[in-house]
Amino acid sequence: MRTGVVFPQTEIGSRPADIRRYVETAERLGFRHLIVFDHVVGADPEVHAPWTGWYDVDTDFHEPFVLFGFLAAITRMELVTAIIILPQRQTALVAKQAAEVDLLTEGRFRLGVAVGWNAVEYEALGQEFRRRGRRIDEQIPLLRRLWTERSVTFEGDFDRIPGAGISPLPVQRPIPIWLGGYTPPAFRRTGRVGDGWFPGIQPGPELDAALAMIAESAEEAGRDPAAIGMEGRLNWRPDITADEIQQIAGAWRDAGATHISMDTMGQGLTSLDGHLEALAQVADALGLAAG
Repeated sequence: MRTGVVFPQTEIGSRPADIRRYVETAERLGFRHLIVFDHVVGADPEVHAPWTGWYDVDTDFHEPFVLFGFLAAITRMELVTAIIILPQRQTALVAKQAAEVDLLTEGRFRLGVAVGWNAVEYEALGQEFRRRGRRIDEQIPLLRRLWTERSVTFEGDFDRIPGAGISPLPVQRPIPIWLGGYTPPAFRRTGRVGDGWFPGIQPGPELDAALAMIAESAEEAGRDPAAIGMEGRLNWRPDITADEIQQIAGAWRDAGATHISMDTMGQGLTSLDGHLEALAQVADALGLAAG
């Protein structure tokens, strides 16, 4: 089971030197991949009252593809989006940006995608919120064609490509596409077309039921459920112990996770050093540097 970190982008600030220090430290401690997630714009709560979303116009989000262009020159860790809100982005442009990241990282890239939940963001990006599920179902196979074919001709409900392609093509052909989401449509989509899954739920009966649905959908699509990866989440907190860290990692391993990532956000850490100390604690508990 590969262990990574969730980039604390809502708390790390905007100094390139801090971003570099965080990533270099994570790699030195033995973490093998870095996860970044996506929001292009946040809603103004005064305009969209009562606003109940977990982030808003004042919440920091680094743009994943641009950030990964910077990080590709800094780290040998695998870079992962978990997730990009695919239906609110242009399909061919995502294919081009992802291919470039894959080239710059020499194939150390996973593209995690999902449909998102913020209608305000969809409107700001000129896309229909209510059709986002149908759009992502069209986009995923089209992305794979754009990464593997010199010239693509395609006519769909949302995209039209009149004999065109991207160059250079990525190292991975195709780039792995992992799905996020914790609803039945997301489970079924993962089974049908996903290379992996970011659950958003913890090990237990709810996860078991979701995995059963993914497996059923995979088998119906003629796919091997065992070939679909799963990335667990270890949510750090100030009072967590080494035994608890090991127990959480073990629960994910027993559930069949191929990857696990630790998240330090939302726990009152007010400095970069605080996040790095948390990383060191988890790395020590799991024996990462030694392994």
